[in-house]
Amino acid sequence: MNGEASYSDWIGKSETEHGIASAYPANYFTLTLDRDDPLFAGGDPLPPAWHYFYFHELVALAATGEDGHRAKGDFMPPLPFPRRMWAGSKMKFESPICIGEKLKKVITIADIAMKDGKSGKMCFVTTTEKVLGEDDRLTTSETRTQVYREPADPNAPPPQPRPAPAAAQWSRTISPSSVLLFRYSALTMNSHRIHYDKEYVRDVEGYPGLLVHGPLTMTLMLDLFRSEMPDATMTSLDLRAVSPVYDTMEFSVHGAAEDDGTCRLWAMTDGVLAMVADVTYVR
Repeated sequence: MNGEASYSDWIGKSETEHGIASAYPANYFTLTLDRDDPLFAGGDPLPPAWHYFYFHELVALAATGEDGHRAKGDFMPPLPFPRRMWAGSKMKFESPICIGEKLKKVITIADIAMKDGKSGKMCFVTTTEKVLGEDDRLTTSETRTQVYREPADPNAPPPQPRPAPAAAQWSRTISPSSVLLFRYSALTMNSHRIHYDKEYVRDVEGYPGLLVHGPLTMTLMLDLFRSEMPDATMTSLDLRAVSPVYDTMEFSVHGAAEDDGTCRLWAMTDGVLAMVADVTYVR
């Protein structure tokens, strides 16, 4: 199968996942962040984007691919690219998810686009995701993009680094230890080998180290906002991954808020922009 037209039948495909917003994952991640907040209890609202902890695909071990992910060709199309990464998301936070609430997430494949990039052919798969609370109340809507890429070319030049998008008002340094990556993988039931298998990530996918989960970097950026703006309520997020973050060095998250209800968040690694997000909020 070659070409975008080969996968047009996958557009519109949908599946539904169910979960319960129990306190344990939220408390486990709070402690992973080394926050000294009171532990979550029944009825407490979750921070934005923490719904990632409550939806886990039911996948048999035999139904995983070489990379440890759910094999392509089941829900995602059977694309002929071995590497996959999270490219970014747009979210709207419509109403809070509360501890103890029954949840439902409806995922639909919205678009499949083949492109030629500087590093070769790639495919962008866009999904829309709606997280519904009790009585089918919309809590969070997300448009997520994943990129599938050809095998790494060891002779390809490194991408041109991009500078920070603004002057930071707040900053935090993160040490991406293997324990941090493991705890996040366990919370999200993410068995993608790029996050824990050093031999695989180096010898098969051609990366210099374990990759820090894109959603983990995002969540650390959002936690910086939550720490610095405790009285603000986030209403939307428009985020794009720019370059990978590896466990081989520290990285940093930064933020700069405006009085008009907007905030810019970003992550840097060794002076190179890794992720950037535009946030809206109300007080």
